[in-house]
Amino acid sequence: MPRSVLLLVNRDKPNAVKALDGIRSLIERHGSIAGEIDADDAPIKAPKNTDLIMALGGDGTLLAQARRCVGLGIPLVGVNFGRLGFLAEYDVEALTRFAPMLLGDEPLPVSERIMLAATVTRAGEAVFTDIALNDCAITAGPPYRVIEIGLGLDTNGGPTIRGDGVVVSTPSGSTAYAVAAGGPIVAPGVNGISITPIAAHSLAFRPIVAPADSSIDLTLLQGNRSDGQGGTTLVIDGQVQTPLETGDKVLIRQHEQRLKLVGNPESTFWRTLVRKMHWAVAPGQSDSDCS
Repeated sequence: MPRSVLLLVNRDKPNAVKALDGIRSLIERHGSIAGEIDADDAPIKAPKNTDLIMALGGDGTLLAQARRCVGLGIPLVGVNFGRLGFLAEYDVEALTRFAPMLLGDEPLPVSERIMLAATVTRAGEAVFTDIALNDCAITAGPPYRVIEIGLGLDTNGGPTIRGDGVVVSTPSGSTAYAVAAGGPIVAPGVNGISITPIAAHSLAFRPIVAPADSSIDLTLLQGNRSDGQGGTTLVIDGQVQTPLETGDKVLIRQHEQRLKLVGNPESTFWRTLVRKMHWAVAPGQSDSDCS
C-alpha cells in the first residue's frame, strides 16, 4: 500500500515554503498526507497509520526533528533546503525521481543511527537531560580560560582533559564539530562513539573511538563562569545549551532507540565525503576527479 507521510516544515526556510505546494502534490500523487506541522521543538504525536516522516529544511532541521521524532520509531527522510545536505540527502529533484520508491510499497533504504543520551547531575541531582544525533560537546565559554574535565569510561578512571573542552560524537556526528576539532571520521555503520578533546594542552591526548555501549562520565573539575554571558556550557547538536558549574557531572550513554534515517540510493557515505566535504581533495583538484 502507498505510504502515508507526516510533513514537518521549517517555515524559516523560504525555499521550503515556496516548494511546499509541489511537494504536497507529489506526495498525494504517489501516497497520502497523514498530517502537516511546523518543524519546531514541541512534543509530537504522529497521526495514526503514519508510515514516513518527511522533514523540509536542512541538516539543522533534520537534527532537531531527529531528537523530536526518534521515540516514534518511524523512518525519517530529510529534504534539503539548506547549504550542505549531508544528513538531509534529498533535494526536490531527487525527491521527485525517487517518489515512487519512497511513497510506494518498496523497501526503504533505511540506516539505523546511534543517538546519545546526556544527563547533567549537580550535587547528585539530575538538572538536565536531552538526546543528540550528532554530538554532546562541553565548551569552555567566556572568559575562555582553560578548563579541566575528568574523563571516566565504563567506571574506569581516566585522564584529565585540559583545554577548551571535549566533543563526544556518534558516527553521524563525526563529520561535524568532532572532525573540526581533529577527531576521526567514523562511517555510519560503525557501532562506536568518538571522544575528541578540543584544543587539548597535551600532544599526547589523541581522540579515541569507544564501543557504542560505553558509559562516558565527564566531571567539570574547573570551568568558566561569566555572569550574563554563559560560561562553560554543554551543547547538544549545536542547538541546545545548558550552563555547567564546577563539580557538575555529565553522563553520556547510547540512547535506547536508534533513528531510522532514510538515505538516497544514489548517494554513499564516501561519495558524500568527497562531493560535499571535499575529503582528500588536493589543491587545484576538482571533486569530480575523485568520484
